[in-house]
Amino acid sequence: MSKRYERLFQNFTFNSGVQVRNRLMMAPMTTFSADQHDYVSEEELDYYRLRANGVGTVITACAYVSKSGKGFDGQMAIDHDGTIDGLTRLAKVIQEGGAKAVVQLYHGGRLAVPRLVPNQETLSASNVAPLLDRGFYSIDQAPKALSHEEVLQVIHDFGEATRRAIIAGFDGIELHGASGYLLQQFVSPHSNRRQDNWGGSEAKRLNFSLAIIEEVKRVIAEYATKPFLVGYRFSPEEPETPGITMKETFGLVEALIEHQLDYVHLASTDAWAKPRRGVTSESSRMELLAERINNRVPLIGVGSIHTADDALAVLEQANVPFVAIGRALVVDPQWVEKVHAGNESLITHTLKTSVQKEKSIPTPLWKLILSLEGWFPVEKDK
Repeated sequence: MSKRYERLFQNFTFNSGVQVRNRLMMAPMTTFSADQHDYVSEEELDYYRLRANGVGTVITACAYVSKSGKGFDGQMAIDHDGTIDGLTRLAKVIQEGGAKAVVQLYHGGRLAVPRLVPNQETLSASNVAPLLDRGFYSIDQAPKALSHEEVLQVIHDFGEATRRAIIAGFDGIELHGASGYLLQQFVSPHSNRRQDNWGGSEAKRLNFSLAIIEEVKRVIAEYATKPFLVGYRFSPEEPETPGITMKETFGLVEALIEHQLDYVHLASTDAWAKPRRGVTSESSRMELLAERINNRVPLIGVGSIHTADDALAVLEQANVPFVAIGRALVVDPQWVEKVHAGNESLITHTLKTSVQKEKSIPTPLWKLILSLEGWFPVEKDK
């Protein structure tokens, strides 16, 4: 390994006691590749097996905790005990590669896909339709506002999903509070117009996420027999008005720090993107968050990390302790191993159209990669 990149390979022990071998994580990326029952498929196992040998932590694609929260075709489930066998195989495949296995827990809320949920009825904090397209589906349906009792049920569902993750042998869970999904919908002044314990002020809009954290921690205390971590992913800003700005995000982060999480995970397509609203600064959102957090909780930076120098810049220039790699690991599953061996110049940065099997990319994900121009760098074989 080049001495230049040694910092990427320092080990770390989280607050919960979970130890990781380096500062590189596999970012959570939807594969659309669960089987017909939404159980983990053989293609997904092969996909993660090939990518678990270098990173310190693998954060899986998001798994839905409630039938009402399914947001993708081929999304894996963690909403009932029948999912545990497949999840156990997934955790084992990741851990056999030397990485810690973290499953991301998810509820789509108003961005769930109507045809995939019971009665085609989407749910959210309030009866406010999405204004903008998010993700891979266009959804403009106004959701049903969750009742107080239904809010409590969703909180319980996250707890039950955590119990299943523990039984399956995972090393932790990540709460998906980003990308406009249900946890973010409660935090957002656009989607949360409630006037009860779950909304009505900036502080009350945080209560849903914090209640979920408390519930999953209760479950961990009851069921876990080894260190088990809890992370939280968040989007720093929303395009809607009113919407989340950096000011609200600072408040969220302070609350998350108080709840003693193992890490917080920035969701961004560009690690160095600058704030749009709520803060006037020439620094990037990532740098502002790192400065605000001041090492009180580990922050994960992410967004268009393609080279070893890109990853190192997150740690050194932004003073962020972890970096998550997404598309670059899909393109080159040995990205981390090549850097560790001093062969970073051999990293592949484009996908040839003949390499699906070699790269163990599940067929539904592969078809989407080929159909969405510009999402991945694809090079047609001559």
